[in-house]
Amino acid sequence: MNRDIDALLHPDPDALAHSKALISSIRTVIEKTCGSIGFDRFMWMALYEPGLGYYNAGTRKFGSSGDFVTAPEISPLFSRTLAAQCAEILQTMGDGSLLEIGAGAGVMAADLLRELELLGCLPERYFILEISAELKARQRLHLANSVPHLLDRIVWLDGLPARGFRGVMLANEVLDAQPVVRIEFTEAAIYEHRVCEDLDGFAWTKTIADQKTTTQVMQIKDQLNDTWPDGYITEINPGLIALVSGFAAALEQGIMLLIDYGYTRREYYHPQRDRGTLLCHYRHRVHANPFLYPGLQDITASVDFTAVAEAGADAGLDLLGYTNQAMFLLACGLEGLINRLAEDERGSHARALVQAKILTLPTGMGERFKVMVLGRNYHKPLRGFAFSDHRRHL
Repeated sequence: MNRDIDALLHPDPDALAHSKALISSIRTVIEKTCGSIGFDRFMWMALYEPGLGYYNAGTRKFGSSGDFVTAPEISPLFSRTLAAQCAEILQTMGDGSLLEIGAGAGVMAADLLRELELLGCLPERYFILEISAELKARQRLHLANSVPHLLDRIVWLDGLPARGFRGVMLANEVLDAQPVVRIEFTEAAIYEHRVCEDLDGFAWTKTIADQKTTTQVMQIKDQLNDTWPDGYITEINPGLIALVSGFAAALEQGIMLLIDYGYTRREYYHPQRDRGTLLCHYRHRVHANPFLYPGLQDITASVDFTAVAEAGADAGLDLLGYTNQAMFLLACGLEGLINRLAEDERGSHARALVQAKILTLPTGMGERFKVMVLGRNYHKPLRGFAFSDHRRHL
């Protein structure tokens, strides 16, 4: 598959030079650390290395001309349906702001603000936490063109507020891009898959996992009481606790709305999922080689939502709901929005139906993507879980 991708979609000279510069930086780190680095370090550099990583460079990532399409870009139905849930929360609280973490090209922000304005429930501020200067520029341009009269409510942040945030934190397809440790379970030992150099760039190597990783892996295995086959490969996300606790420390009152593809722990670490969940996206091709064109492709791993819920509880947050994307959107009024959107924007009802199917059908995003809400000092039931709530399965 990788050879086919290479033949069909070879980068242009400038992009290839960019990737080679990142490869050189990663190789320098490997040479300074006894010949290999953990995959989590490699993934962080491939995605976030200043000026070179996938999310910190100028390559187009989102939409038909990028590497993948997110739900907000498939249809405004997604963001406008989310707005119904946000409006309910803001009305219950009496006031508050929105904070979007990783706003992509700004499409979701624009559609959320439009719908909240229509609902008479605009937030005090719409904060965008974005680390990429290139994406910030694209967001500003899109929002200036889409909602120019609301620009004074939009504030860009370089990091989470230290404390005191009230309202709704939104993270759509953020958790899947957090660096993971890749491990292999055998009857003899637990190994960590690391990254070393080879003639073509990088390759896998493995060493006995350290005590901390071994303990975490065995805790997961013992908790599930499953028999993993010899040579079972999967991932753990050691940074997830710090990430969720950082969100929690900033949240004084309100909710964290997390949307991503993932599973409960039992599903994630099922014995039949023996190659893990690591996936890469390059120009709308999905493959499993993280070493292809570093800096030019996205690298992701599915989310262990049980771990997210546990991290939230450890940080003093309440688990307010967990379901799949289809049930959440339908409970928030997706069906009614289909007709209104087609009429308001003089669009095609048939096209809106096709978009809604992509968002909700099991063959699209409806089952694979999950919605989890964590909250602090918020006790009213959420409409998004009125049809389905699977917290008991976590």
